[in-house]
Amino acid sequence: MKFKESKPIYLQIADRICDEILQGKYKEEERIPSVREYASTVEVNANTVVRSFDYLQGQDIIYNKRGLGYFVHTGARERILELRKEVFLRDELPEFFRQIKTLDIPLKDVEKMYSDYLKELK
Repeated sequence: MKFKESKPIYLQIADRICDEILQGKYKEEERIPSVREYASTVEVNANTVVRSFDYLQGQDIIYNKRGLGYFVHTGARERILELRKEVFLRDELPEFFRQIKTLDIPLKDVEKMYSDYLKELK
């Protein structure tokens, strides 16, 4: 896995696990790979994956069944989407608005581009 320097590795791993949950690779109440297995997959120290798993547990995305491993929480998919929307609205959208204002882009142009984008998806 290629890591970006701008974000802690354990959070990038947590994002990857969340992506895998959203893509259906790990379903609700299904076991995910062990710390060692996942560390081997992404080629990092197991302690880094432990931090990722601890973070995801704190977000109610995964939970630990003692002696059995980590499992995806019921409702994890909805929780991930909720958290990502929250981050987008808080962190990314204000920068987007700042750029629109700085570049003097009319909102109607943005609306048209978004409308065209949605049409292409269909």
